[in-house]
Amino acid sequence: MYPRLLELGPFTIYTYGVLLAAAFLLGLKLATARAKRRGLDAARVLDLGIYIIVAAIVGGKLLLIVTDFSSFRANPAEIMSLARSGGVFYGGLILAVIVAFWYMRRHAMPLWPTFDVFAPGIALGHAVGRLGCLMAGCCYGLETHAPWAITFSDPFTGSYVGTPLGVPLHPTQLYETLAETAILLFLLWLERTRTRTFAGRTFWTYILLYGLSRYIIEFFRGDPRGTIWIFSTSQFISVILVPLSVIMLAWLASRGPAPAGGDARLRARSARA
Repeated sequence: MYPRLLELGPFTIYTYGVLLAAAFLLGLKLATARAKRRGLDAARVLDLGIYIIVAAIVGGKLLLIVTDFSSFRANPAEIMSLARSGGVFYGGLILAVIVAFWYMRRHAMPLWPTFDVFAPGIALGHAVGRLGCLMAGCCYGLETHAPWAITFSDPFTGSYVGTPLGVPLHPTQLYETLAETAILLFLLWLERTRTRTFAGRTFWTYILLYGLSRYIIEFFRGDPRGTIWIFSTSQFISVILVPLSVIMLAWLASRGPAPAGGDARLRARSARA
Protein backbone atom coordinates (compact mmCIF):
# COMPACT_ATOMS: atom_id res chain seq x y z
CA MET A 1 0.00 0.00 0.00
CA TYR A 2 1.75 3.14 1.23
CA PRO A 3 4.00 2.23 4.18
CA ARG A 4 6.22 5.34 4.02
CA LEU A 5 4.46 8.67 4.17
CA LEU A 6 7.51 10.90 3.81
CA GLU A 7 11.27 10.42 3.36
CA LEU A 8 13.72 13.21 4.11
CA GLY A 9 17.19 11.78 3.58
CA PRO A 10 17.81 9.22 6.35
CA PHE A 11 14.66 10.34 8.16
CA THR A 12 11.44 8.44 7.35
CA ILE A 13 7.92 9.11 8.55
CA TYR A 14 5.90 5.90 8.44
CA THR A 15 2.22 6.03 7.56
CA TYR A 16 1.40 3.48 10.25
CA GLY A 17 2.95 5.64 12.95
CA VAL A 18 1.05 8.74 11.84
CA LEU A 19 -2.29 6.94 11.75
CA LEU A 20 -1.59 5.22 15.07
CA ALA A 21 -0.93 8.61 16.68
CA ALA A 22 -4.12 9.95 15.10
CA ALA A 23 -6.02 6.92 16.43
CA PHE A 24 -4.89 7.56 20.00
CA LEU A 25 -5.58 11.29 19.81
CA LEU A 26 -9.05 10.87 18.30
CA GLY A 27 -10.01 8.20 20.82
CA LEU A 28 -8.77 10.33 23.71
CA LYS A 29 -10.56 13.43 22.38
CA LEU A 30 -13.85 11.55 22.17
CA ALA A 31 -13.39 10.13 25.69
CA THR A 32 -12.70 13.54 27.26
CA ALA A 33 -15.63 15.14 25.44
CA ARG A 34 -17.94 12.38 26.70
CA ALA A 35 -16.53 12.78 30.23
CA LYS A 36 -17.46 16.47 30.28
CA ARG A 37 -21.02 15.73 29.16
CA ARG A 38 -21.39 13.15 31.94
CA GLY A 39 -20.06 15.33 34.72
CA LEU A 40 -16.84 13.37 35.21
CA ASP A 41 -13.54 15.07 35.94
CA ALA A 42 -12.24 15.66 32.41
CA ALA A 43 -8.70 16.35 33.64
CA ARG A 44 -8.59 13.00 35.44
CA VAL A 45 -10.01 11.27 32.38
CA LEU A 46 -7.33 12.90 30.22
CA ASP A 47 -4.58 11.72 32.57
CA LEU A 48 -6.11 8.24 32.64
CA GLY A 49 -6.22 8.25 28.85
CA ILE A 50 -2.48 8.93 28.67
CA TYR A 51 -1.81 6.03 31.03
CA ILE A 52 -4.06 3.86 28.87
CA ILE A 53 -2.23 4.82 25.68
CA VAL A 54 1.17 3.91 27.15
CA ALA A 55 -0.22 0.64 28.55
CA ALA A 56 -1.85 -0.19 25.20
CA ILE A 57 1.43 0.27 23.33
CA VAL A 58 3.43 -1.80 25.83
CA GLY A 59 0.78 -4.50 26.16
CA GLY A 60 0.40 -4.86 22.41
CA LYS A 61 4.12 -5.36 21.94
CA LEU A 62 4.38 -7.81 24.85
CA LEU A 63 1.66 -10.03 23.39
CA LEU A 64 3.35 -9.76 19.99
CA ILE A 65 6.50 -11.20 21.56
CA VAL A 66 4.47 -14.01 23.14
CA THR A 67 2.62 -14.92 19.94
CA ASP A 68 5.79 -14.87 17.82
CA PHE A 69 8.18 -16.02 20.53
CA SER A 70 9.89 -18.64 18.36
CA SER A 71 10.97 -16.00 15.84
CA PHE A 72 12.30 -13.67 18.52
CA ARG A 73 14.10 -16.56 20.24
CA ALA A 74 15.73 -17.63 16.98
CA ASN A 75 16.76 -14.07 16.18
CA PRO A 76 17.00 -11.96 19.36
CA ALA A 77 18.04 -8.92 17.33
CA GLU A 78 14.46 -8.77 16.05
CA ILE A 79 13.49 -7.37 19.46
CA MET A 80 14.74 -4.03 18.16
CA SER A 81 12.11 -4.15 15.41
CA LEU A 82 9.42 -3.68 18.06
CA ALA A 83 10.20 0.03 17.99
CA ARG A 84 8.88 0.15 14.40
CA SER A 85 6.13 -2.43 14.62
CA GLY A 86 2.64 -2.35 16.02
CA GLY A 87 1.35 -5.02 18.35
CA VAL A 88 -1.53 -7.33 19.18
CA PHE A 89 -4.65 -5.31 20.00
CA TYR A 90 -5.85 -7.68 22.72
CA GLY A 91 -2.52 -7.36 24.53
CA GLY A 92 -2.90 -3.60 24.57
CA LEU A 93 -6.54 -3.79 25.64
CA ILE A 94 -5.89 -6.18 28.53
CA LEU A 95 -2.95 -4.24 29.95
CA ALA A 96 -4.81 -0.95 29.46
CA VAL A 97 -7.78 -2.27 31.45
CA ILE A 98 -5.46 -3.44 34.26
CA VAL A 99 -3.75 -0.04 34.41
CA ALA A 100 -7.11 1.72 34.25
CA PHE A 101 -8.38 -0.31 37.23
CA TRP A 102 -5.30 0.69 39.21
CA TYR A 103 -5.55 4.38 38.27
CA MET A 104 -9.28 4.66 38.97
CA ARG A 105 -8.94 2.95 42.32
CA ARG A 106 -6.07 5.23 43.28
CA HIS A 107 -8.03 8.38 42.39
CA ALA A 108 -11.48 7.15 43.47
CA MET A 109 -12.97 7.48 39.99
CA PRO A 110 -16.34 5.83 39.31
CA LEU A 111 -15.46 2.47 37.78
CA TRP A 112 -18.06 1.51 35.20
CA PRO A 113 -19.12 5.06 34.21
CA THR A 114 -15.48 5.79 33.39
CA PHE A 115 -15.12 2.62 31.34
CA ASP A 116 -18.34 3.55 29.53
CA VAL A 117 -16.84 6.93 28.65
CA PHE A 118 -13.80 5.28 27.03
CA ALA A 119 -15.48 2.43 25.13
CA PRO A 120 -16.58 4.36 22.00
CA GLY A 121 -13.18 6.06 21.92
CA ILE A 122 -11.48 2.66 21.86
CA ALA A 123 -13.65 1.65 18.90
CA LEU A 124 -12.90 4.90 17.06
CA GLY A 125 -9.18 4.67 17.69
CA HIS A 126 -9.05 1.04 16.62
CA ALA A 127 -10.94 1.78 13.41
CA VAL A 128 -8.38 4.44 12.47
CA GLY A 129 -5.44 2.33 13.65
CA ARG A 130 -6.38 -0.52 11.34
CA LEU A 131 -6.10 1.87 8.40
CA GLY A 132 -2.49 2.23 9.47
CA CYS A 133 -2.18 -1.56 9.30
CA LEU A 134 -3.58 -1.43 5.78
CA MET A 135 -1.01 1.16 4.72
CA ALA A 136 1.83 -0.84 6.28
CA GLY A 137 0.60 -4.19 4.94
CA CYS A 138 0.58 -5.91 8.34
CA CYS A 139 -2.33 -7.98 9.72
CA TYR A 140 -2.95 -9.16 6.16
CA GLY A 141 -5.49 -11.74 5.06
CA LEU A 142 -5.54 -15.07 3.30
CA GLU A 143 -5.38 -15.38 -0.46
CA THR A 144 -8.75 -14.83 -2.13
CA HIS A 145 -10.24 -14.11 -5.52
CA ALA A 146 -13.12 -12.08 -4.14
CA PRO A 147 -13.75 -8.89 -6.16
CA TRP A 148 -12.77 -6.77 -3.15
CA ALA A 149 -9.39 -8.48 -2.70
CA ILE A 150 -6.35 -6.27 -2.23
CA THR A 151 -2.88 -6.87 -3.70
CA PHE A 152 0.29 -5.46 -2.16
CA SER A 153 3.24 -4.64 -4.42
CA ASP A 154 5.64 -2.42 -2.44
CA PRO A 155 8.89 -4.39 -1.80
CA PHE A 156 9.36 -2.50 1.47
CA THR A 157 6.08 -3.95 2.74
CA GLY A 158 7.19 -7.46 1.81
CA SER A 159 10.55 -7.17 3.58
CA TYR A 160 9.24 -5.17 6.55
CA VAL A 161 6.27 -7.28 7.66
CA GLY A 162 6.44 -10.30 5.35
CA THR A 163 3.31 -9.43 3.40
CA PRO A 164 2.89 -11.61 0.27
CA LEU A 165 3.40 -9.44 -2.80
CA GLY A 166 1.44 -9.79 -6.02
CA VAL A 167 -1.15 -12.03 -4.34
CA PRO A 168 -4.82 -10.99 -3.93
CA LEU A 169 -5.62 -11.09 -0.21
CA HIS A 170 -8.60 -10.57 2.03
CA PRO A 171 -8.46 -6.93 3.23
CA THR A 172 -8.78 -8.00 6.86
CA GLN A 173 -7.57 -4.58 7.99
CA LEU A 174 -10.62 -3.02 6.33
CA TYR A 175 -12.87 -5.74 7.73
CA GLU A 176 -11.83 -4.70 11.21
CA THR A 177 -12.12 -0.99 10.46
CA LEU A 178 -15.67 -1.53 9.22
CA ALA A 179 -16.50 -3.73 12.21
CA GLU A 180 -15.16 -1.16 14.69
CA THR A 181 -17.02 1.66 12.92
CA ALA A 182 -20.26 -0.32 13.09
CA ILE A 183 -19.65 -1.05 16.79
CA LEU A 184 -18.94 2.64 17.46
CA LEU A 185 -22.18 3.72 15.80
CA PHE A 186 -24.14 1.01 17.62
CA LEU A 187 -22.75 2.03 21.01
CA LEU A 188 -23.64 5.68 20.44
CA TRP A 189 -27.11 4.68 19.27
CA LEU A 190 -27.58 2.35 22.23
CA GLU A 191 -26.86 5.15 24.66
CA ARG A 192 -29.61 7.24 23.07
CA THR A 193 -32.30 4.57 23.28
CA ARG A 194 -34.94 4.56 25.99
CA THR A 195 -34.12 1.06 27.10
CA ARG A 196 -33.13 0.67 30.75
CA THR A 197 -29.51 1.64 31.11
CA PHE A 198 -26.95 0.82 33.77
CA ALA A 199 -23.31 1.63 34.43
CA GLY A 200 -20.97 -0.65 32.49
CA ARG A 201 -23.41 -1.43 29.69
CA THR A 202 -21.53 0.48 26.99
CA PHE A 203 -18.14 -0.97 27.91
CA TRP A 204 -19.21 -4.60 28.17
CA THR A 205 -21.33 -4.31 25.02
CA TYR A 206 -18.17 -3.15 23.26
CA ILE A 207 -16.21 -6.12 24.59
CA LEU A 208 -19.00 -8.49 23.50
CA LEU A 209 -19.31 -7.10 19.97
CA TYR A 210 -15.60 -6.74 19.40
CA GLY A 211 -14.95 -10.25 20.66
CA LEU A 212 -17.52 -11.67 18.23
CA SER A 213 -16.25 -9.66 15.27
CA ARG A 214 -12.59 -10.42 15.98
CA TYR A 215 -13.31 -14.14 16.32
CA ILE A 216 -14.88 -14.16 12.85
CA ILE A 217 -12.28 -11.95 11.17
CA GLU A 218 -9.50 -14.21 12.45
CA PHE A 219 -10.69 -16.91 10.03
CA PHE A 220 -9.64 -14.64 7.15
CA ARG A 221 -6.25 -13.61 8.56
CA GLY A 222 -3.12 -14.96 6.86
CA ASP A 223 -0.31 -13.53 8.96
CA PRO A 224 1.47 -15.61 11.64
CA ARG A 225 0.00 -14.67 15.05
CA GLY A 226 0.31 -17.72 17.30
CA THR A 227 -2.13 -20.47 18.21
CA ILE A 228 -3.61 -21.84 21.41
CA TRP A 229 -5.08 -25.29 20.90
CA ILE A 230 -7.33 -25.00 17.79
CA PHE A 231 -7.66 -21.22 18.03
CA SER A 232 -5.50 -18.30 17.05
CA THR A 233 -4.35 -16.30 20.07
CA SER A 234 -6.97 -13.61 19.49
CA GLN A 235 -9.72 -16.17 18.94
CA PHE A 236 -8.82 -17.85 22.22
CA ILE A 237 -9.05 -14.51 24.05
CA SER A 238 -12.38 -13.85 22.33
CA VAL A 239 -13.68 -17.22 23.53
CA ILE A 240 -12.99 -16.04 27.07
CA LEU A 241 -14.16 -12.45 26.76
CA VAL A 242 -17.46 -13.03 24.92
CA PRO A 243 -19.10 -15.19 27.62
CA LEU A 244 -17.51 -13.01 30.31
CA SER A 245 -19.11 -9.93 28.78
CA VAL A 246 -22.52 -11.64 28.70
CA ILE A 247 -22.15 -12.55 32.38
CA MET A 248 -21.08 -9.03 33.29
CA LEU A 249 -23.94 -7.44 31.37
CA ALA A 250 -26.45 -9.69 33.11
CA TRP A 251 -24.92 -9.05 36.53
CA LEU A 252 -24.71 -5.27 36.13
CA ALA A 253 -28.25 -5.14 34.75
CA SER A 254 -29.53 -7.05 37.78
CA ARG A 255 -27.99 -4.44 40.06
CA GLY A 256 -29.94 -1.68 38.33
CA PRO A 257 -28.91 1.97 37.87
CA ALA A 258 -26.28 3.33 40.26
CA PRO A 259 -27.56 5.63 43.02
CA ALA A 260 -27.79 9.21 41.81
CA GLY A 261 -25.43 10.54 44.45
CA GLY A 262 -22.84 7.79 44.21
CA ASP A 263 -20.87 9.17 41.28
CA ALA A 264 -21.06 12.70 42.68
CA ARG A 265 -19.43 11.57 45.93
CA LEU A 266 -16.73 9.72 44.02
CA ARG A 267 -16.07 12.79 41.86
CA ALA A 268 -15.76 14.95 44.97
CA ARG A 269 -13.25 12.50 46.45
CA SER A 270 -11.37 12.44 43.15
CA ALA A 271 -11.19 16.24 43.07
CA ARG A 272 -9.73 16.31 46.58
CA ALA A 273 -7.15 13.61 45.83
